Amino acid sequence: MSIQRQTFHSALRRAAWLVGLAATALVTLGNTGEVDDRAANLSSTMGGVRVDVDKPVLLIPLYERDKRIHSLTPFQSLVDAAPAGSVLKPKPGTYAGPVHLTKPLIIEGGGQVTIDGGDKGTVFVLETDGATVRGLRFTGSGSSHDSDDACLNVRGNRNTIESNVVDNCLFGVDLKQSSHNVVKNNKISSKPLELGMRGDGLRLWYSMDNLVEGNEITDSRDSVAWYSNNNMFRNNVGRRSRYSFHFMFAHHNEVVGNRFYDNAVGVYLMYTEGVNLRNNVISHANGAAGMAIGFKEASDSIIEGNEIIYCAIGIGSDLSPFQPGMEIHIRNNRIAYNGIGMLFNSELGGNIVTDNVFEGNLTNVSLGGHSAAGLNQWRGNYWDDYQGFDRNGDGVGDAPYNYYAYADRIWMEIPAARFFKNAPAMELLDFLERLAPFSAPDILVHDEAPRFVRPERRGS
Repeated sequence: MSIQRQTFHSALRRAAWLVGLAATALVTLGNTGEVDDRAANLSSTMGGVRVDVDKPVLLIPLYERDKRIHSLTPFQSLVDAAPAGSVLKPKPGTYAGPVHLTKPLIIEGGGQVTIDGGDKGTVFVLETDGATVRGLRFTGSGSSHDSDDACLNVRGNRNTIESNVVDNCLFGVDLKQSSHNVVKNNKISSKPLELGMRGDGLRLWYSMDNLVEGNEITDSRDSVAWYSNNNMFRNNVGRRSRYSFHFMFAHHNEVVGNRFYDNAVGVYLMYTEGVNLRNNVISHANGAAGMAIGFKEASDSIIEGNEIIYCAIGIGSDLSPFQPGMEIHIRNNRIAYNGIGMLFNSELGGNIVTDNVFEGNLTNVSLGGHSAAGLNQWRGNYWDDYQGFDRNGDGVGDAPYNYYAYADRIWMEIPAARFFKNAPAMELLDFLERLAPFSAPDILVHDEAPRFVRPERRGS
């Protein structure tokens, strides 16, 4: 696709995003009837029209669910009997879903209470403000993507979902138009289906200012934040999924201190601004699409203090930063033992790469498509293939670190050729190009003051 067509399609996506933003600004905050200032101002300019961009939850009754739960006590009866604002401590055991919570309660399961949805529909809908759901096990949702069958569907504000076990559910914890919630210390997994048929372990959709902390999400499809701003994702663990976290049109989120292992992609930022990743560990993102951190038309981010190891691609950038005048700062990361340390595809500069450690990668930096890596800034990085000296002992190389593309362009421009990258024939071509170049090679990296001594890894 030509650059002109890419720009045209990007403009269309931006227009769609602006329409979505206008709709979001009119959404009420939960069921309290409160409207934020942006919505009120925009509503006044549009004749007072208020738009709700969500659909109601369809709760399938108990008698239509699997017969195994028909003889169980319906958990809904306990919820109905508890006064608003009270603490509900059910007796240990297994109860039947579905459950629809529409009043503030504190439900304490103590790790001994299971709610079984009978393999149909959603198990538990939390549609209120100020409730707490703690120490329960949710299991047995349906398998329909059309109705977003989930273990826990959250549609309210200022709720706490803590220390629960979520398993055998299509979607795990699903927040829709829900803000200022805490989702903490839960163990979440999907149904044992093929990867593409699983649901998202955690999903935030038009949900703002939430804290997602200390959760363990395994064997799901993705964890996503779409159209969701100002959320904190801290100290979570993600394993054996497709995307550990996927942000799309989601701005000013923080991803701090997480650990992501054996996923196809660690964190992917798509059409975002101001999403920062700090002090995370991302390893073994392998396979044909394996990537630790990816950018797609994203801008204004800080990638700092991360451990990026044993991945097919460490950091992949496509047209990022996208917004004119914005930058992406990549600093103090360890990018080690990956197939490609950093891959730039169809980007036009604006990345500031400083004080990182590049070691053990098969290739430190590569280009794909129309790119201009020479417009990026590189300063003070450690390169394990640096061939200069440090005669004055100041820890800085005497000569700049320059990294050129010789025969490597074959596998950079023809992805299928990557299989042969370290083959003897490719190594011979590369050696001959370096010895007597047939044409001027492209410079990929110019680091004026590279580190000569590998810096000690700082604690997170």
